Amino acid sequence: MKKNNILLIICLLLCGISGFAQQKTLTIEDAVLGYYKGLYPKGLDNLNWANNGEQYVYFKDNQLIFKNTKDNKDFKTLSLTDFQGAYPELGRIPRISFIDNDNLIFRNAKGYQKWNYTDNSKVSFDIPEGAENIDFNEKTGAIAYTKDNNLYIGTEAITDFKDKNIVSGQAIHRSEYGITKGTFWSPKGNLLAFYQKDETEVTEFPLVDLTTTPATAKPIKYPMAGDKSEKAKIGIYNLATKKIIYLDIDTNDYHYLTNLTWSPDEKYVLVAEINRATTKYDLNRYDVTTGKKVNTILTETNKKWVEPENQAVFIPNKSDEFLWLSQKNGFKNIYYYTTSGKLKKQLTKYKWVIKDILGFSNDNKYVIISGTGEDPRNTQTFKVSLRNGKTTNLTPTAGTHNSKLSKDGEYLIDIFSSLEIPEITQIINIKSGKRSIINKSENPLKDYKLGKIDFLELKAEDGQTLYGRMIKPANFDPNKKYPVLVYVYGGPHAQMVTNSFLGGASMWMPAFATLNDYLVFTVDNRGSANRGFGFESLIHRQLGEVEMKDQLVGVDYLKSLPYVDADRLSINGWSYGGFMTTSLMLRHPGIFTVGVAGGPVIDWRMYEVMYGERYMDTPQENPQGYAKNKVSNYIKNLKGKLLIITGSVDPTVVPQHSMSLLKAAVEDNIEIDFFSYPMHEHNVYGKDRVHLTEKIIDYIVTNNK
Repeated sequence: MKKNNILLIICLLLCGISGFAQQKTLTIEDAVLGYYKGLYPKGLDNLNWANNGEQYVYFKDNQLIFKNTKDNKDFKTLSLTDFQGAYPELGRIPRISFIDNDNLIFRNAKGYQKWNYTDNSKVSFDIPEGAENIDFNEKTGAIAYTKDNNLYIGTEAITDFKDKNIVSGQAIHRSEYGITKGTFWSPKGNLLAFYQKDETEVTEFPLVDLTTTPATAKPIKYPMAGDKSEKAKIGIYNLATKKIIYLDIDTNDYHYLTNLTWSPDEKYVLVAEINRATTKYDLNRYDVTTGKKVNTILTETNKKWVEPENQAVFIPNKSDEFLWLSQKNGFKNIYYYTTSGKLKKQLTKYKWVIKDILGFSNDNKYVIISGTGEDPRNTQTFKVSLRNGKTTNLTPTAGTHNSKLSKDGEYLIDIFSSLEIPEITQIINIKSGKRSIINKSENPLKDYKLGKIDFLELKAEDGQTLYGRMIKPANFDPNKKYPVLVYVYGGPHAQMVTNSFLGGASMWMPAFATLNDYLVFTVDNRGSANRGFGFESLIHRQLGEVEMKDQLVGVDYLKSLPYVDADRLSINGWSYGGFMTTSLMLRHPGIFTVGVAGGPVIDWRMYEVMYGERYMDTPQENPQGYAKNKVSNYIKNLKGKLLIITGSVDPTVVPQHSMSLLKAAVEDNIEIDFFSYPMHEHNVYGKDRVHLTEKIIDYIVTNNK
């Protein structure tokens, strides 16, 4: 009997210890800084393909480990000591941007370093102080970069404009239409294409640098909807002749130059040119020696908008055949063209969205793509026959897959997670489909006291499915009544609910739910991404209208739940989500008791041309639409508490938006709250993000009692 009692006590003690281990509290600070504190799934550090495709590499225990792709056995290792033999100043192994059988390339404070780890020789490619928009050509060692408004290669100035309105080598059109940079090396590195913009006619917006005494002006060029815009050019610099040829394009009509693509033979560039009304684009081919247009390959029109966002992808070993992504049939699909303008075939006819083309199989018989598959919450990887479009899912496990094709086209490195799977890294054989797991991450939150995350499906008024997510507190009791935070974005090109770790939620959301005994709810309304053109384009000329209807479908769902306190609903969102938050608070007053809107668009007339006019047309063409969704027009309707937050130097949703709402509130004697983060731009990052998140939470909890 005594023995049994002792065993029982030991069992209880062990269970208590185990139970205690499950009760760790996830603080808001830890959640916000989760990446730095190891609270997201741990993968293989700096995992990448070697250039030969036969090995992959990653960091572990201060070593760079080479693995043989076929059998996953160690092929070679380089220790920190090995690196320090060539670079004594290194305190740790640097991140590698390129590696093959003999050489690797990394960047340090001086510039790019090429180290032959076989014979220990090394070459340095220095980057001048103050260089920005750096574009390193690994084949030639040439470095393109910008200083102020001009473009350089090495120590040579490619452009020398004294007029600050002429900007070379930087992204144009405010990085819309898939534009992420301003320089484009030709396939062999002999030529450099670059964007140039003339901002003479673009109005300046007066941001203020508060770090000086007195504060100083920090104006930016900001083309507001309906106003004059930038005029774009494309230059081609020949490294041998040291001359620039500009493509013969007249942009006095302010049209857009997008999706710049080099032909493999370096003779041509392809440019998708979109009219300012964004109802038509031509994919044009230009001769880079003369700058003259050779032909228009294809034309696409749509009375709402067109938005090509992907470069042409040339077929291996062919300079006159390429693949083009278009959503002209309602979903983004692949079309097979020749550069002469012949459509060879529509390769895919999916009723779901292709996200990207990753490359081609080793035998050049298949193109490898990333797309949603049937469930838009997923991202999966497929191989598609170039002959007949037959499709094979290489990543059949549901979830969000991030795949990278090996240089030889034989294998994929695939990293994926889902609501149930923290993270798995696997190697996939393209030909056989065989998958080998090389890393399986544990759930880093398994010892924390957190609640359940559930996916939901609701119906919009037109019958389309709306995907939602509900986060519950740890000790959820269906017999209690809980307040709710609705987190919203709602705009184009974004998706909040994904089949990934935490369901796509930021980590502060489950932490907030448990710490404050809240439900956190999100629904992706019509207009959001990865659902096809029909779903996304319903917002045209009436931003906010359809989106609010769908958010109210979510509200009706919440009110139908016996454990929801319908008198304590709050709402929070940033950017487009700030527009949605203020719109719902003021145009549907009384539903939410408290709202927090960060970086909110208040008046689309004050938003930039390239985004605003695409979805709203111009204020001159659509005055009723602009007036209807101008948030400050509804300030008198406010019921409950509303906090507006902005960055003091926000160059995206400029502070005038928030100020215009404050002005309207003062004029109508309406009390709202306001907070500005000094010298932060469109969002608040770093340690200050903890302050931001805690401010949002404190405001919601305090005012939603």
